[in-house]
Amino acid sequence: MNTEKAEGKFDQVAGKIKQSVGEAVGNQKLANSGVADQVKGAAKETWGHAKDAAAVANDDVRARADVNSENFKAGAQDTAHNMRERIANAAHNVKDSVNEKLDNFKREHRS
Repeated sequence: MNTEKAEGKFDQVAGKIKQSVGEAVGNQKLANSGVADQVKGAAKETWGHAKDAAAVANDDVRARADVNSENFKAGAQDTAHNMRERIANAAHNVKDSVNEKLDNFKREHRS
């Protein structure tokens, strides 16, 4: 497990605790801060997963390139590009999902 994933998990747990304490004592600012910490932690953990996936893709590309560098160079570059695109899309999807959930949360609690 890389540092970002570990920090992300820690931030999520700490945020959940902070949210619970804030709700228990009626401190909305503390509860909101806890939710923000959870979102930050989820983003860090997702970034850690993305880094792991990129490392796997890089290792795969290098292994293929070592077999026959001339034949696989173009394919390796395409594979790396495709993996970067998939990681970027996944990060955007996570961001959109978190933002949608936060918007729903805000709508539910404004009533």
